[in-house]
Amino acid sequence: MMKKPNQNPKFIFPDSLKQKLTQRLEEGALRSLKRPSPELIDFSSNDYLGFSKNKFVSDFALEKLNAYSNKLHGATGSRLLTGNYDMIEDFESFLSQYYDSEASTVFNSGYDANLGLLSSVGQRQDLILYDELCHASIRDGIALSKAKSYKFQHNNLKDLEDKLAKFQNQFDTIYVITEHVFSMDGDSADVEKFVDLCDQYAAYFILDEAHSIGTISKKGLVSYSQEIFARIITFGKSFGSHGAVILGSNDLKAYLVNYAKSFIYTTAPSVETTARNWAGHLYFESNFQDFDALRQNIDYFRDQLGLNNLTGFFIDSQSAIQSCVIGGNEKVKSISKQLQQEGYDVRPILSPTVPKGKERLRFCLHSFNTKQEISKALIKLSELIN
Repeated sequence: MMKKPNQNPKFIFPDSLKQKLTQRLEEGALRSLKRPSPELIDFSSNDYLGFSKNKFVSDFALEKLNAYSNKLHGATGSRLLTGNYDMIEDFESFLSQYYDSEASTVFNSGYDANLGLLSSVGQRQDLILYDELCHASIRDGIALSKAKSYKFQHNNLKDLEDKLAKFQNQFDTIYVITEHVFSMDGDSADVEKFVDLCDQYAAYFILDEAHSIGTISKKGLVSYSQEIFARIITFGKSFGSHGAVILGSNDLKAYLVNYAKSFIYTTAPSVETTARNWAGHLYFESNFQDFDALRQNIDYFRDQLGLNNLTGFFIDSQSAIQSCVIGGNEKVKSISKQLQQEGYDVRPILSPTVPKGKERLRFCLHSFNTKQEISKALIKLSELIN
């Protein structure tokens, strides 16, 4: 006999997980998916240079697609199986030349790149030292590695040196990783001093440049390319697309192809994605006006903070990320909502993404923001928090 269908179907879900959702709700930190409103002035996206809607980038991408005979719209498999095609290999060669690197390895995202790199290079007799404010992808990659790990105080070279001196003879290899620009605070690491310190203690330096390319530099730390073990550059920020590349030696590329699971066991990026990423670089290579406009907006924003008595609320930053620390999930959500009602898309960053008490509004600046938009948004913010 055929079983009657359940008239009131209820999908199963463990109580232990329900409790975690309830806890988030009680803390005012429960996330949900929301579509960005096109009517709001963008102060929240990572599209710093507006490349996601740049017609010239789209035209360059179409030219690349037409230049290759590949008729497939999907990669059809991982790079080690059927997903390795002419365009992606040529793009990697272009990236090596563009960033003055011996080799380049493209990944599906910055998260995948950090996960694959850090989980694979750290061996049982190794140590990874990382900035305490490093991105979740870095922390997750470290957690999956076999290496021992310790964090050092944020941008504190003295604390890092103390740890390097303490551990230099206790491990086979020591890796140091930090970000050039930090995604939640917007402040920057003194990369030259990190390079010198790692050289002094024979440590291997890894640098995440996700939020620095196109915002505070045009090509990143090219002059230090031979002294940095690995550089991670993403395409989902200034290049307005999706994906990432790890820059380093030929040996590093061979190692990643053999041991980085997030590279080996995933479908390769599509031809369309590769064309778009290449097009963004081609456009940026000869058009710096968007970069210059962004730098001018950053300077103007910082000047306006002083005029509106807001400097004390903001973390000191020379980058496109300007964070206003307010404290309290409900308070920061309330101010964000009021700013959005005024037409400004400024998003709240809540705990546990940031520590309790350091909840904030994060302003992401762009080349296409106008000075009037910046000025009016900060005047309104000053009314709400001063």
